[in-house]
Amino acid sequence: MNATSNAQPSGVLVFYSEFDDFATWRKALNAKLPRLEIRHASDLGDPAEVSYALAWKPPAGFFDRMSGLRLIINLGAGVDSLVGRSDLPAGIPITRITDPNMARMMAGYVLFATLRYARDIPYFEQAQKRGEWAYRHPRSPEDVRVAVLGLGELGAYAARELRRQGLTVLGWSRTPRQIEDIDCYAGMETLDTVLAQADIVVLMLPLTEQTRGLFDRERLLRLPRGAALINVARGALVDQAALTDLLQSGHLGGATLDVFEREPLSAEDPLWRMENVLITPHLASVAIPSSAATQIADNILRVDTGQAPLNVIDPGRGY
Repeated sequence: MNATSNAQPSGVLVFYSEFDDFATWRKALNAKLPRLEIRHASDLGDPAEVSYALAWKPPAGFFDRMSGLRLIINLGAGVDSLVGRSDLPAGIPITRITDPNMARMMAGYVLFATLRYARDIPYFEQAQKRGEWAYRHPRSPEDVRVAVLGLGELGAYAARELRRQGLTVLGWSRTPRQIEDIDCYAGMETLDTVLAQADIVVLMLPLTEQTRGLFDRERLLRLPRGAALINVARGALVDQAALTDLLQSGHLGGATLDVFEREPLSAEDPLWRMENVLITPHLASVAIPSSAATQIADNILRVDTGQAPLNVIDPGRGY
């Protein structure tokens, strides 16, 4: 189905995000759905007029009084902010964006962060600060073991890209997956086994009741001494205080963190001042309006013509 066909849904779509540019999204969506009225949440008017919602981390009560709501589109891949809410109308499908450009962007970030550790770049960064020509012989890629935890669309894409670099890649997920040339493990009973083998761990899991706080002090200690952690998923997967302590003690050699328990990260947080930590402000992968608008428009058209939308999440599972 293609939203640029003759059928053109009308109605009102409400947009909410503190991080995304409304004008850019409105232009991209109107190019696909010219009859759709797109309103910013700050200028909504009557909530009962809303048929569609495109939102990223909307506040509590956001969906109250949206009695005509037919579809909720999560402005991103992680949908934890739309699970377990009291203001969601019953029976309204929630979809997530599965834009190939998002997967490519995420894989690029993961590839950069992983190769930075695989090639010992933090060691040379510190040597440069000292003005020291400190040679360290590169490791063979296959000698570097990378564990990708979470093998959904983004995780599987990243795992394949890492394997293409010749790295030894292990995959772990809640349910069994098969990816060529990657040893895949599944189930909680295998997680510690995977962690014990990893020089670098990449967290790409959804945030659910089962994964919240999964990486506490005890589990982080399962990692070999000197291992590096890359978190591009959700900060609440990790006990941040325990992570900080283990980075300070040297049990963990380094961390690249794009997500945190509370965002933005407080300016007083010790992670900012640690030489073995790289911080970015939750931008490893973001939805690109020009490409994601096609998928959003197609789902709106499907709903408008009485069909089920694609990429619907299961609120009970949290993804």
